[in-house]
Amino acid sequence: MSRQKLLAVAAAALLMGGCASVDPWVKPYERDRLADPIMSFERDPVIASHRRHVFDVREAARGAAGGSGGGCGCN
Repeated sequence: MSRQKLLAVAAAALLMGGCASVDPWVKPYERDRLADPIMSFERDPVIASHRRHVFDVREAARGAAGGSGGGCGCN
């Protein structure tokens, strides 16, 4: 019985040790290859952010798109 427990513990330790990683799988300098522009919702994120800001200020309805603050535009 103790031999089976020992083997089970050793197998679990080997399996859990395989999950540990010292280095990240994706290096910071490799992330630009994964961030493909075709995966974004907007064609130009800077223009889309500006349009959202203008809409929030004009409509005085901040918060519906995840923003915070007042509708006066003085944040």
